[in-house]
This record gives sequence, structure tokens and C-alpha cells, in this order.
Amino acid sequence: MDPVLLLQAALMGVVEGLTEFLPVSSTGHLILTAALLGLAGDKIKVFEVVIQTGAILAIVGMYWQRLVGTLRGLPHERQARRLTLNVLLGFAPAAVAGFLFIGPIKSVLFNAWVVAAGFIAGGLVILWVEARQARQSSPRVVDVDALRWRDALGVGLIQCAALVPGVSRSCATIIGGMALGLSRRGATEFSFFLAIPMLFGAATYDLYKHRALLDASDLPLFAVGLATSFASAWVCVKWLLRYVATHTFVPFAWYRIGFGLLILASGAFGWVNWTP
Repeated sequence: MDPVLLLQAALMGVVEGLTEFLPVSSTGHLILTAALLGLAGDKIKVFEVVIQTGAILAIVGMYWQRLVGTLRGLPHERQARRLTLNVLLGFAPAAVAGFLFIGPIKSVLFNAWVVAAGFIAGGLVILWVEARQARQSSPRVVDVDALRWRDALGVGLIQCAALVPGVSRSCATIIGGMALGLSRRGATEFSFFLAIPMLFGAATYDLYKHRALLDASDLPLFAVGLATSFASAWVCVKWLLRYVATHTFVPFAWYRIGFGLLILASGAFGWVNWTP
């Protein structure tokens, strides 16, 4: 396979891994990166979805003991059943909404103006939630283990907003969780757990749906993208957990607003093709 194409796949994987779990929209960054690298076509769109699996594997690896312990404890541990129920409740609304509406969303909403609006609106919401939390003495829910089923369902319903291009799944779940009373770390870790079924499901469905586009010669391309996505996501998640212990998400809000303005410029001047 062309070494240049493999290098491009590696760069795409790095972008995916670095942006998947930050509240900045990995999809918007992947579209812009693909355009800058001159990558286009249905196969690249499948690639962009499938390499999310690499980022998710980083979460699975990092929380392996917690995940295995939860599965083993399901028959006899209340906390294990509680966490599993909360993840299912958080996963279900967006899964159903995505199954029902992803077609119309891609055909109607996937344009530069909507993506830019999603970025900018998300940035403004982050500023509002952070200002609101700064006025509170302490969060109501400190960690994932203290999460109630109503909190999990609330985060799941907010996650549906991420179906709008540019909003970002991580932004919806982390900032939505904080708005509902979760601590930054609690909301961030719950967002990680929700990502496992959500992104694995999306990647599996997209891969199956477009299986006719792929053949054995594509394996190196996908393998490189998955590997770099895994590695960069691992580094990013480790950094993010340290960051949220002592910092707010305000810098990400201003980054989103600036990136949204860049998208508006790209749409106005035709720099990037934002059609699905």
C-alpha cells in the first residue's frame, strides 16, 4: 500500500484519538483533517467511523479491571448491577434516536452552518455550566458509583443532542452531566463508560452497512488508523483525568467557539466539503 496513504491514515488516527474524549467534536476535526489531506469518498467515511474503535479500546484497556469486576459482580453485587443499569439507561436514548433519525440528520443537518452552530453553541453551554458550577459549593454527585438512575437517564437524553453535527458526544455527556450535578471527574468517567457501547455499536453498524466497499487490501490502512487512534486516545485520557482534577473546561469552550468560526469561514469560501 502507498506509504503516503498509510501516513495519512496514521494522522487521522491521531486526530481521532486526541479528540474523541475531549468536548470538542472528533467528527468535525476528522472532516477538516481529511479535507486538508485530500482524502474523500465513502471508504474514507467508513474509515473515520471504524477508527473510533481504537479510541474505545484504549478506554477498555484503561478500565479493564473495573469492567471485568463489574461483569463478574452482576449476580451478587448491587454496585455492579447499578453501574450496568446506569450505562444501559445512558446508552439507550441516543441509540434509539440514532437508529431512527441518523439518515435524515445526515442528509439535512450535515452542512458547514449547522456544524459551526453546534461548535459555537457547545462552547457557550460550557461557559454557562462552568459559571454555574463555580457558584456551587460542591457537586451533588462526586463519582460514578454515586450516580442515580435518573442522573444516568438524564445524561442519556442529553447525549441525543450529539446527533446534531458539531455538538460532540463527549461535550453533551460531560457538560450535560455537570449540569445535572455531577463532578467534572464523575461526568468525565461516565462519559467514558457510555462511549464503549455507543461507539462500538456505531462502528460495527457502519462497517456492516458498507462492507461491500472494503476488501483485504484495506487492512493495513485500517490497522494503522486503529493503532494510532488507540495510542493517542490512551495518552489523551490519562492527561484528561489529571486535567479535570484541577482545571475547568473553559479553555475548551473558547476553542470550540474559535473552531466554529473557522468552520464558517471554510463553508463560506468553499475550503472544505461538509456534505455527508
